Amino acid sequence: MALEILIPEDRLQARVAELGRRISGDYRGKTVHLVCVLKGAYTFLTDLARNIEVPLTLDFLAVSSYGKGTRSSGEVQLTKDLDQSLEGKEVIVVEDIADTGLTLNYLLNMLRSRRPASLRVCALLSKPSRRLIDVTVDYIGFEIPDRFVVGYGLDHDQLYRNLRYVAALD
Repeated sequence: MALEILIPEDRLQARVAELGRRISGDYRGKTVHLVCVLKGAYTFLTDLARNIEVPLTLDFLAVSSYGKGTRSSGEVQLTKDLDQSLEGKEVIVVEDIADTGLTLNYLLNMLRSRRPASLRVCALLSKPSRRLIDVTVDYIGFEIPDRFVVGYGLDHDQLYRNLRYVAALD
C-alpha cells in the first residue's frame, strides 16, 4: 500500500502547540479533564497535554466503529469505559478524527449524561465532507479531504500508528 504524506511532522507539532495555547487561554484558572478516545488519539493527547499550561487530569475510553475496514461501520461500540466520574468537571474529548459524526455523537450523548460542568471536543482531524450527523468540534487541528489516513496514532488494521506524520493510505 502506498502512503502519501498529507501533514508532515513539523506542521503537526506547530498546530498541536497552537491548540494547547488556545485551550490554556480558554480554561485559565480552571482544571481541564482530557478524555482520550483510544487508540487513535493517544499520540495527539500526549503532545496536546504537554502544550496545555493549565492544570489537567486525564482519562481514557475506547470505542470501535471501523473493525478492519477503511470505512466506519456506522455502529459504535464502547469497549473501555472511563475510570473516573465526570460530574462537575471541565471535560474535553480528545479525538483523532471527526468523520461521519456517529462516534462523536454517541460519545457526547453518553458523556453529557454524566453531568460534566462543560463538554467540548478537540479533534486532530476533521472530514466535514463525510459528516452524517452535525456535531460541534470546538478545536480542530486540520480539515482534510475524504481519504483514509494513518499515522500519528491513526491506524489501518493496527499498523502505521507509529508514523510521525499523517498520510493518506491508497
